[in-house]
Amino acid sequence: MTRPFEGKTVAITGAAGGIGQWLCRFFGAEGATIAAIDVSERVNDLVDVLGKDGIKVIPAIANIASVDQVKTAFAGFGEVHVLINNAGISRHHTLASTDPAGWNEDIAANLNGAYACTHAVLPQMVERRGGCIVSVGSVNGLSALGDPAYSAAKAGIIAMTKAIAMEYGRHGIRANCVLPGTVRTPIWDDRKAKDPDVLKQLERWYPLGRIVEPDEVAKVIAFLASDAASAVTGAAIPVDCGLTAGNIVMTRELTLEEF
Repeated sequence: MTRPFEGKTVAITGAAGGIGQWLCRFFGAEGATIAAIDVSERVNDLVDVLGKDGIKVIPAIANIASVDQVKTAFAGFGEVHVLINNAGISRHHTLASTDPAGWNEDIAANLNGAYACTHAVLPQMVERRGGCIVSVGSVNGLSALGDPAYSAAKAGIIAMTKAIAMEYGRHGIRANCVLPGTVRTPIWDDRKAKDPDVLKQLERWYPLGRIVEPDEVAKVIAFLASDAASAVTGAAIPVDCGLTAGNIVMTRELTLEEF
């Protein structure tokens, strides 16, 4: 049986991170060659780790905030059929604690980097008359949930996705984004070390009563990148265990009911 991404190259930024590793493994298991990009040298470890499962990985160490580094990385990948803009950081949690340098840092890492990678693959996708771009946004792009620079960048991801869909649809190129809520990744390890109950406290805000698992984000991305979503473009899909459906904590208090 032919696997959905057999013979295709899937470029994944932030490949060495929590969601990134899941994406590499998921698409690799579906037959894709993985063009793995990360600012960390840990991306090289994926060659051996995933290679044990027969997954081919082409690693590249690059800071996607650097246009030159992005250009060099993609030059070594050849044809890219699917781009997943997954890389991102959040280092400035309040507006009061964010200076101009901090603002620029978060915008560069979360928005400008995604644009640089998109810019790198669009010409070949246009020439091939086909391609797919899926970007990882955040529920922060829809509402004020802290981390204002990060949130502004993620709102920009939504706008950029719609612009790509509008301008490049005639070339057979689709662009969509997913908007995760809190995801159980290693980024929470430091917070849990300080407060073991931090995730349990967050879970009460989610209608499903839990936070998102990395593979749940990966599966929605895989759907958007697949032929099953051939008519889906310009979409921003929450993967958030119901967070953006409404304020369940407030609703319970207003109705004085537990439901």
